Amino acid sequence: GRKAAPNYIAWHAPGRPVWSGRDYGAYARDGYGRNAVAHRCVRLLAEAAASVFFQVSPHTHPLARLLERPNPEQTGVELFEMFYGHLAVAGNAYLEAAGEEDAPPEELFALRPDRVAVIPGQRGWPVGWEYRVNGEIRRLERNPLTDAAPVLHLKLFHPLDDWYGQSPMQAAACAIDIHNAGGAWNKALIDNAARP
Repeated sequence: GRKAAPNYIAWHAPGRPVWSGRDYGAYARDGYGRNAVAHRCVRLLAEAAASVFFQVSPHTHPLARLLERPNPEQTGVELFEMFYGHLAVAGNAYLEAAGEEDAPPEELFALRPDRVAVIPGQRGWPVGWEYRVNGEIRRLERNPLTDAAPVLHLKLFHPLDDWYGQSPMQAAACAIDIHNAGGAWNKALIDNAARP
C-alpha cells in the first residue's frame, strides 16, 4: 500500500496594522513629506489660495505695502502659501500681526500650528494664544476692551473640538499609511530582485 501524505497546516499569525501618529508632526512627515499625492494636494491648495490677490485701494496704502512685503524674510505670496499650507496639513493656520500696541501692524508672520496653543475664554472665544519655540513661551493676548486680536486663527470645521480645526490629513491618514506602506513594499521587492 501507499502511505497517506502527511497533513501540514500552515500557521500564520496575521500582523496588526501599524498606523502613523495622528498629530501635526505625523501629518507633516508621513503625509506632506513622504506621500506624493498628499504633498501635491497641499501644494495645489496653498498655491491656488495664495494666488488670490487682496485689492487695497489706493495701492499706496500701508496695508497694500504690508501685504506685498509682510516681513523681511517673505513676500506676500510666500507668506500666504505657508499660511494656507498649514491650514491644509493641520486644519489650523495662524497669522500674527506684529507691531506696536494700539497701532497698525508693521509685519505679518505665519505661525507653525504645532507651536500654538489656544487660551480658552469663558465666553467661548479665545482670550489669547501661546506660541512656543526653543523652550520659550510668548503670549499673544486679545485686547479685553476692544476685542482686537494680534492673531488671525483660521480653522477648518471639527465636529468635536471648539478650539481647533480638523486636519484633512486626519481623514486621509489611513489611506496615506496604506499608500506609503505599499510603496515601501514595492521598493523592497525591487531591491530584492523581485523575490518576496
